Amino acid sequence: MRIAELAGKRIAIWGFGREGRAAIRALRQRLPDASLALYCSEAEGADARAFDTALRVYTNDPDAVALSAYDVVVKSPGISAYKPAILTAQAQGTRFTSGTALWFAENPQARVIAVTGTKGKSTTTALIAHLARALGVRTALAGNIGMPLLELLDQQADVWAIELSSFQTGEAGALELGVVTSLYEEHLDWHGSRERYVADKLKLADAARQLLVNAEQAPLLEKTVAHPNRKLFGNAEGWHVAEGFIRRGDASVIALEQLSVPGLHNALNACAAFAALEITGFDAVAAAPALSNFQALPHRLQPLGERDGLVWINDSISTTPLATLAALDSLHGREVTVIVGGHDRGLDWSPFVQAVATRSALRIVTQGANGPRIAAALRSAKSEIPLGDVDKLGDAVEMAQVITPAGGVVLLSPGAPSFDQFHDYVDRGKRFAELAGFDGHAMAGIGGLGVD
Repeated sequence: MRIAELAGKRIAIWGFGREGRAAIRALRQRLPDASLALYCSEAEGADARAFDTALRVYTNDPDAVALSAYDVVVKSPGISAYKPAILTAQAQGTRFTSGTALWFAENPQARVIAVTGTKGKSTTTALIAHLARALGVRTALAGNIGMPLLELLDQQADVWAIELSSFQTGEAGALELGVVTSLYEEHLDWHGSRERYVADKLKLADAARQLLVNAEQAPLLEKTVAHPNRKLFGNAEGWHVAEGFIRRGDASVIALEQLSVPGLHNALNACAAFAALEITGFDAVAAAPALSNFQALPHRLQPLGERDGLVWINDSISTTPLATLAALDSLHGREVTVIVGGHDRGLDWSPFVQAVATRSALRIVTQGANGPRIAAALRSAKSEIPLGDVDKLGDAVEMAQVITPAGGVVLLSPGAPSFDQFHDYVDRGKRFAELAGFDGHAMAGIGGLGVD
């Protein structure tokens, strides 16, 4: 559905986050006379009315009756497509779209590399853009990573590096290349079941002329084997990590010690980025030196510095137990206190409990809504790891300061979303920094967004 097709329609925008605001701007630009309604939270109402004085603003979630009054609803990605009100309104003829779907409809000729995955998608997308630009390619970096596509509606680029969440993969148009970095259990509250989450995530494959997936993940290999143009990274024949190097087949390309971002998982993200560039016709080996000056994304194993003899690391983006394990692996051999817990989505923490059971030099502090459940799982396993169970993040930081030995690391890697205490993971990461004695407002945003 193109924006021009919305002319004369009854239109509502649902959500006043960055995606919602971008949709309002784009519709006003292309359809200045359109009558637009907005559904947002009560706290957002005043800002929404100031943002666009012609909007009809409703400070509530619309029910099926309200939604059925519109021809088209432009929905923000965080609103589950499986809400009963949406399904009922769809059955009665209301069409639902999104900023992502509108951008793809407006840009059918764009050369798009779209990246999704339970973890690694943001870093991989940013790496693709960084390495492509190092080759002199005019590249756009946008999508779920922090810049809605509609903010770049009239921009041109030779390559579009786009991150898509599982909420957005079904909204993509034709892709030159789809990349899937990993596939674990997540966002069950939005998708309703693990099976639906996997199916929604892999809708990216349906839109992709070529598909690149992680050879180290058996579920990905099984679910994507039927794709006619599937390529792999992480295998010995292609881009992979071995013997302290990122390698392309038998050739060593760049030493891991030259990477600016720590952890084996980030080295594998780099392999995905190199493979993506190569598949789309670029000289990935020539781009390799630029890997050493790639800037780590905030809230992803972000070193904050040292305070009171302790090293503080912010990994607030971690929203699954497996992501927390990856963070701990990157700090192997160091004394670490990890703060875990947050909004409870019902994920299974038993693999985490089993994985940490034999670790030494580790302490765990649980906090947040699912903190007691994590602590109970650790106690049931009779783990000998020192364990603290507190209520809020502030309490966890105070405890970590007391129990972490001098020279050790305090790591925030919650393995859970932030919504029990914070607006989002960014808000949580900033608060962690402040509690540790750093300037949370000075934390850098994601660099390189937009076209360059």
